[in-house]
Order: sequence, then C-alpha cells, then structure tokens
Amino acid sequence: MIASFDLDETLFVNPEKVPAENSLNFPLDRIYRDRLRKGTPELLQWINQNNIELWIYITSFRSERYIKSIFRHYGIKIDNIINGKRHAKEVQGNNTEIMPSKYPSKYHIDLHVDDEISVYQNGISYGFRVYLLKKIDIGWTDNIKNEIIRIRRILYEENS
Repeated sequence: MIASFDLDETLFVNPEKVPAENSLNFPLDRIYRDRLRKGTPELLQWINQNNIELWIYITSFRSERYIKSIFRHYGIKIDNIINGKRHAKEVQGNNTEIMPSKYPSKYHIDLHVDDEISVYQNGISYGFRVYLLKKIDIGWTDNIKNEIIRIRRILYEENS
C-alpha cells in the first residue's frame, strides 16, 4: 500500500493557526523552519512501521533532499517524493488536456492526504482516494489510520 501527503497547510502548518509540533532544536530550527502539524511524527512513524510506503506529493518545487532531511530528524523515512517538477514531466508531459494538479493514481497511490478541496474534487472526477484534511481536524491521525486500514481491507479482498 502507498499513502501520500501534501505538505503546505497539510503537514507543514502555521503554528499561529493550527496546533503544531515543537520546532526542532537549535541549530536545526534555523535550517528547517517548517513546523509539523501536531501528531504528524506519530502518524508517519506508524505508517513506516506498518509496511506502508510513505510518499510526499506536492505542487511546490521543494527539493527531495530538504524534504527527506527534515523528516529524518523526526525519525521518519520518506520512500518517494513527487514535486512540481516531477509532476509536470511525468503527469502533464505532452498532454494537451490540462491534467489535475495532483494525480495519485498515476503512481498507484492508494490514499492521498491533502487540504485542497480541488484535489479532493479531482479525486472524485479522476478516480483516486483523497482524505480532505481540514485546518482544524480533531482526531485526524486516527481518522487517517482508520482510512488506511479500511483501504487495506479492500485491496486485500480485491487481490484474494
């Protein structure tokens, strides 16, 4: 199974608006200024421990090195990253039709977590699963775990 996450306003949040993890200790807090949504380390570690591939799927052009490094400091392994550059090359490519900003099914991603309603709507239109994360989403980590467990059951039944 593969689960992917958006970063901006999904896992990386403004701590003045959304509950956030403590910043990394000095001097790492000067290098990695992004703050993780409260509960992110535990959820992503759970994903790592349950043989689920963990991907980051973003429209920005953040480097793989930066993304993998910040999560490594929280004890989290990122298996794959799709950024804006990779998406433009592999999804949009030479298509004359404008493709959605994210297209998880292209990469066989089973669940994508995002805060953008347009990504959720594209999931309905293009047939991929999206958990729409709200700014304040009480119990979001348990909700995502339950959704992963539900999808795993479906995938297991389809392959049996």
